[in-house]
Amino acid sequence: MENVVYLDGKFLPESEAKIPVNDHGLLYGDGVFEGIRAYNKRVFKLERHVERMFQSAKAIDLKIPHTPEEFSDLILQTCRRNNIVDGYIRPIVTRGPGDLGLDPRKCKDGPTVIIIAQPGITLYSKEKYEKGLRLVTSSYRRVPPQSLSPSIKSLNYLNQIMARVEANQYGADEALLLDVQGYVSEASADNFLIVQNHSVIAPPTSTNLPGVTRETAIDLAEKIGIRTIEKPFTLYDVWASNEAFITGTAAEIGPVVEVDGRMIGDGKPGKITKQLMKAFRDLVTTTGTPIY
Repeated sequence: MENVVYLDGKFLPESEAKIPVNDHGLLYGDGVFEGIRAYNKRVFKLERHVERMFQSAKAIDLKIPHTPEEFSDLILQTCRRNNIVDGYIRPIVTRGPGDLGLDPRKCKDGPTVIIIAQPGITLYSKEKYEKGLRLVTSSYRRVPPQSLSPSIKSLNYLNQIMARVEANQYGADEALLLDVQGYVSEASADNFLIVQNHSVIAPPTSTNLPGVTRETAIDLAEKIGIRTIEKPFTLYDVWASNEAFITGTAAEIGPVVEVDGRMIGDGKPGKITKQLMKAFRDLVTTTGTPIY
């Protein structure tokens, strides 16, 4: 059965959901999006994701033509129409159709709103979560906040895509990006954290996306008595760390066992990482906004 997509006030079969070729989301990546997960007929942290989407939109002076409550309801309706039990949801708001110039004032019809909900998503194999991921440091630096705030979850992901292309070329599972100062920023599609001396350390969100899964992992660590610290750190700290892991809506919490050919810890998913993975799984399968 074909997936149903929400597009500007209508629920349509995916094959019939079309946007104009002059939509500025397509032409210039002018828009924002979110990645959201559903587990066991519940949407995990729906309000937080919608809040972040509205914050991203406000930062680029894009007015979403719905209230947060209306937008949340549209997400739930889209899930229902696709009989979502466990799934991945992608709401998107673009600047809308305009001319071939950059000026957003030319987008006279207003924003385009799209919501996609589909069953499941698998970013990495089960084996990768059991044995760990291999990362390489990209030669590309994360766009600095002086140029574009990484807190904005925009449709322009070329910086991260170039890093991922490089990781693919090296046969790695993910790319690790540094900021322009040489400090660790994030992975191409995930946040990156390390464990040193029984403490979880996360880079400041000034240079990386304030991830919802990142926030959740930090909260869970504190609840199970693991100290968390937010501070800049370098590749030396990564290579010398006891453990490392990525966090992201699609990736969830994934153990990292190798960076740039250097073994992290003993080369196996670490004890704290595995504790957080279990705590996260328990949380997402028992909490969230009911779909039905």
